[in-house]
Amino acid sequence: MSLKDQIAEDMKAAMRAKDSARLGTIRLLQAAMKQKEVDERATLDDAAIVAIVDKLIKQRKDSISAFTQAGRQDLADKEAAEMQVLAAYLPARLSADEIAAEVKAIVAETGASGPADMGKVMGAAKTRLAGKADMAAVSAAVKAALAA
Repeated sequence: MSLKDQIAEDMKAAMRAKDSARLGTIRLLQAAMKQKEVDERATLDDAAIVAIVDKLIKQRKDSISAFTQAGRQDLADKEAAEMQVLAAYLPARLSADEIAAEVKAIVAETGASGPADMGKVMGAAKTRLAGKADMAAVSAAVKAALAA
């Protein structure tokens, strides 16, 4: 079953269970997917859907930090709940050790040396690790690998 079908089934299940919080989050995801399909005039594959979910989770993280700083814990909790629902659609993430190993391999393949080559390494890492790892963690691993 494709990720798109899984999301549709989860939406039906949330409707049947009258789980309004989960239903609202899934509808937000479907709206973002539909917008992307309309903008690009193409059907989304699983990789594109994972990219959309990643983007939505990043937005939630930013919102949580802003709400926490403003003292609005109620809104931060709502965003955290949405983030949990969205995280269920992401593939298993790589651990820090696995990210470091992948980054070392990419550095070796590209022949990068020093911080000046960070863009070259990040470009290769983004294509290889997109959807599998948090790109902020990948960036930190690349900085550490190039500094050594």
